[in-house]
Amino acid sequence: MEKANLTQLFSSFDDHWSPKIVAELNGQHVKIAKILGEFVWHHHESEDELFLVHRGRLRIEFRDRTVELKEGDMLVVPRGVEHRPVADEEVELLLFEPAGTLNTGNVSNERTVREPGRFSPTATTGTGS
Repeated sequence: MEKANLTQLFSSFDDHWSPKIVAELNGQHVKIAKILGEFVWHHHESEDELFLVHRGRLRIEFRDRTVELKEGDMLVVPRGVEHRPVADEEVELLLFEPAGTLNTGNVSNERTVREPGRFSPTATTGTGS
């Protein structure tokens, strides 16, 4: 059991759309990511996905509406619901989802991360391993 400082973890990497695992609990991964721009439309067949904004403003677009999230806001996207995250400026984001969940869900493309990097709880430098 070690504490983790999110500000330090986020400051240790610059890449976008490349989630990194920072914790595991009860079959869930807690991931952090920096995002910028539009992601791909996708859904997760079997997994719910929780988005928690640490820094910035994020839009989650759905086919019938858009939800705006600011720092401290969170949203659970239920399994099977098509969505697309969009960040007009860089966003620091926490994701909570079952272990093994692909970031692009039912879509496989250049942004698919099959094996996210991992940070130790006390990591403050590097890009994860």
